[in-house]
Amino acid sequence: MPKACRPRAFAARLDSCVESTSLARNLLRAYLSALPAGDRFRDVAELLLSELFANAVQHSDAEDDRLIEVRFALIGNLLRLEVHDAGGGRATLRAAHPNDESGRGLFLVSELSERWGCCPRAGGVGKFVWALVAPSFSSAHSLVTT
Repeated sequence: MPKACRPRAFAARLDSCVESTSLARNLLRAYLSALPAGDRFRDVAELLLSELFANAVQHSDAEDDRLIEVRFALIGNLLRLEVHDAGGGRATLRAAHPNDESGRGLFLVSELSERWGCCPRAGGVGKFVWALVAPSFSSAHSLVTT
């Protein structure tokens, strides 16, 4: 009998533009659809991936023709999201003022993920920001019938 396998880690390189954010989400949806309980990650994971990807596009000081890489992997019962860019600097959480129209992306990542961080890339070019996402359990899943 064939052994059931979880999907392996997934990686893709996308153009560094705002329009690629939706493509990154579509790739994540496809990856999660292959997981037995992938739908439990979907809402939070899509939001966090969108924030991380948008930050890489907006704040990277890399050349415009440099690609942004996304990676997804299931590690234990957590989904690991990574967004790699060739820009310098580090992603840092900052306090947004009430009247600010932006600047809350990493706050959302911090609040909705189990953990997150920013690391230099191997070879010293750029960085990647990662987040660990726990599965969500809807009230329908948590109801116990007697």
